[in-house]
Amino acid sequence: MRSRYSAFACGDAAYLFRTWHPRTRPADVTVDPGITWTGLEVIDTVAGGPDDDRGEVEFNAQFESGGRADRLHERSRFQRRAGRWFYLDAVSDRAAEDV
Repeated sequence: MRSRYSAFACGDAAYLFRTWHPRTRPADVTVDPGITWTGLEVIDTVAGGPDDDRGEVEFNAQFESGGRADRLHERSRFQRRAGRWFYLDAVSDRAAEDV
């Protein structure tokens, strides 16, 4: 998850594409050059250890866009395939509350 944040911060769309699960990724992955990512705070993790095939990471990512500071709050789901972790999707706030 941290590597994907770094890819967003560095504008590495190819890495984001490669680490996005093939079942859920869009045909084209782009990054917005007008966004400057300024910080990452991991709030919670569920599973995702050496013996797991799935995991979740809840985080806040701070950014600036158009001279304004903001943050993205998300709980991301990941799945391991062939020994590598892939971003699957984001859990909606409602689904996260139901867990």
